[in-house]
Amino acid sequence: MNRINQKLEADHKLLSIYFTAGYPNTNDTEKIIVDLEKSGVHFIEIGLPFSDPLADGPTIQQSSTKALKNGMTTEKLFEQLEGIRDKVEIPLIIMGYFNPILQYGVEKFCKKCSEIGIDGLIIPDLPVDVYHENYQDLFEKYGLLNIFLITPQTSEKRIRFIDSISNSFIYMVSSASVTGSTSGFSEKTHEYFKRIHEMNLKNPQIVGFGIKDHETFTKATKFAKGAIIGSAFIKNLNENGIESIKEFVWNVKALT
Repeated sequence: MNRINQKLEADHKLLSIYFTAGYPNTNDTEKIIVDLEKSGVHFIEIGLPFSDPLADGPTIQQSSTKALKNGMTTEKLFEQLEGIRDKVEIPLIIMGYFNPILQYGVEKFCKKCSEIGIDGLIIPDLPVDVYHENYQDLFEKYGLLNIFLITPQTSEKRIRFIDSISNSFIYMVSSASVTGSTSGFSEKTHEYFKRIHEMNLKNPQIVGFGIKDHETFTKATKFAKGAIIGSAFIKNLNENGIESIKEFVWNVKALT
């Protein structure tokens, strides 16, 4: 069983952390992954830097720009992740845009992910239909789970189609805005969370966008299996450094 699916069987709420590979410094990737696992995170999303990250807010955009200036590339990320499975057991997901993957070669990319122990991919700009028609067999060949995003504007028909071809979790975007731009959840957002919950989808949902602390994590997971923190974690890295990872995670989980 894929490591992601193993975690999804847990009877508690799940915390996923996103960070940009190569940020704050080029060679921080491995240490951040190791420290996040030690701190009690359940999934890690490794951001593949891209020069035009349309769905990302200023915080992640700036981290991506800095990582690219640091010399981060797809090839360098794979080099950094060589042997990572000797150090961690946590599910690892690469989140990135399709253009760098296409340039690298889709099958070559999938093969490399499989070899180093990546469990899944999140590719926001890869249309579900294109994936289903052209790439699903390839992803499955290399044991990679592809995770799709839904938003409050996604139709029920589309959601059910995504659910039908998914085999892990659905990334439930809390709002139509970019990452890092929301502050708390409105009543309308809570209604959206409840509406998706009541659809009784076969795949659990994990909420992203707008989660930054214990309060927002708790609200986001009332109807969902877990939540993802990205911008707030990157801000914390920027302000307090890698040494603050444990404290940040423990604050979100309200541990002492």
